[in-house]
Amino acid sequence: MLVFAVDDERPMLAELHDAIAEAEPGAEIQDFKSAAELLNAIQAGKRPDVVFSDIELPGMNGLSLAVRIKAVAPEAKIVFVTGFSQYALEAYRRHVNGYLMKPVEASMIREELDALQLSTPRAPEPTSANKLQVQCFGHFEVFYRGKPIIFQRKQSKELLAFLIDRQGRACTAEEIAAALWEEDADTATMKTRIRRIVSDLRSTLEKIGMEKLIVREHREIAIRRDMVDCDYYRMLEGDMQAINAFRGQYMSEYSWAEITAGYLAFR
Repeated sequence: MLVFAVDDERPMLAELHDAIAEAEPGAEIQDFKSAAELLNAIQAGKRPDVVFSDIELPGMNGLSLAVRIKAVAPEAKIVFVTGFSQYALEAYRRHVNGYLMKPVEASMIREELDALQLSTPRAPEPTSANKLQVQCFGHFEVFYRGKPIIFQRKQSKELLAFLIDRQGRACTAEEIAAALWEEDADTATMKTRIRRIVSDLRSTLEKIGMEKLIVREHREIAIRRDMVDCDYYRMLEGDMQAINAFRGQYMSEYSWAEITAGYLAFR
């Protein structure tokens, strides 16, 4: 699904983008700061499935923009996002498909997409047999369908360990560098090293059909927790077998894991 977002206020545009991304993770989102920029993209051949547009735009307001979009891409759905309720009646006269009041939240975007029947079909939940099996207690080890995963670089394995420790929360390049290297490095060198190990990790996972485990957006990286069967996660969920298996050691080869090890020891 291709989604256009337009707002001339950068913070509002970023907020709208994040809400769309949270509501529809599979969407391709393109941001624009003016109606002219958006129309140029359509003229260049882009055909959005839905446009989320502010009404108060410089040069051409959202109401006029809606007319122009419909003339070129009549199949596009248009949802206005504004802080001014007085435009609602005129908006519907222009045959827009939705009207949201700021501040916009992901739940509001989800409702609109569901109403427009534009939500990307959800992938079925992975079964336990098809998940990546991860051992965090003691040394960190990774298996798939009973076979150990061989990593080309030690740091690729450590990156996966760090992402699993984060429980699916997004990590910045700076957070990864601080954990894996514990040393100062210039920004260019750091980014190059991270790109290299992320690429290697993706390649390793791709060989077993698990490349979708890694999620990368907005210069941050995370894992899909639902694709991992892990003693650490099961312990957090109250699984007694996992709780009894913990002997005070957690990813013992990694110094950054000591904080989590201490937390688990005192649970």
